[in-house]
Amino acid sequence: MLMADATIDQAAGLRQMVKPEPVRVIAVTGGKGGVGKTNVSVNLAVAWAELGRRVMLLDADLGLANVDVVLGLHPEYDLSHVLRGERTLEQVLLQGPAGIRVAPAASGVQQMAELSEAEHAGLIRAFSDVSHETDVLIVDTAAGISDVVVSFSRAAQEVVVVVCDEPASITDAYALIKLLNRDYGVERFRVLSNMARSAQEGRDLYGKMCRVTDRYLDVMLSYIGSIPYDDNLRKAVRAQKPVVQAFPRSRAAQTFKNLAKKADNWPVPEGVGGHLQFFVERLIQFSSQSGGM
Repeated sequence: MLMADATIDQAAGLRQMVKPEPVRVIAVTGGKGGVGKTNVSVNLAVAWAELGRRVMLLDADLGLANVDVVLGLHPEYDLSHVLRGERTLEQVLLQGPAGIRVAPAASGVQQMAELSEAEHAGLIRAFSDVSHETDVLIVDTAAGISDVVVSFSRAAQEVVVVVCDEPASITDAYALIKLLNRDYGVERFRVLSNMARSAQEGRDLYGKMCRVTDRYLDVMLSYIGSIPYDDNLRKAVRAQKPVVQAFPRSRAAQTFKNLAKKADNWPVPEGVGGHLQFFVERLIQFSSQSGGM
């Protein structure tokens, strides 16, 4: 009997060893351009990687891809080559700072809803192949509230909405939250204030968002902090480096590092697929429902 129990325990242990850990999928969005969304995506990705996590950064701005520009990378291939079967996903991924892997935007692919079944299967298989090598996928979405932004945000486990203290930023962020909530049932959003002049300004901005959403929507907003206005961030952008590496002791860099530590402890939402192929399956499904990409 003891032998049988030991065999069962050993089998369970082996299953646990080969069972892949859930991949966190986080969409970083903002509703409008100019709020620093890509900088947030890049620096959060690098700060997370410095914690020892295996991070992939997906540039999902199909019109104005700029993750590669921010990092000084020069992609030869992108996801469109994967869709056409010309390259594997591993072959198009770029090596970024701290070991992050960057998936360049597929600028030639505007209509994911029109992909063939073979292309659907190929894309899912491509992400499945690298799923076991990834702990975190950060999706840098486009600006605005297009079908593309909606599809990526719905497919992700977490939606981080980046706002800054401008009326247009607050209005556009609210419009995105309203659309995702009323039309697609997304209920949870994390709000990040960017370019804040003080911690209080960041909290006040979150308060403004809550007052509007509490009145008109059935959503749960959570405040994850504010990135301070920091000249070092601008210098880092000019140098095409993440501020967490170019100026690691700066206020902005320290804030990104603290944010990565917090995010590393976010629970994986229940009922959401925990592997990259599930994210891609949801993305394809939602793209079809919303009219395409």
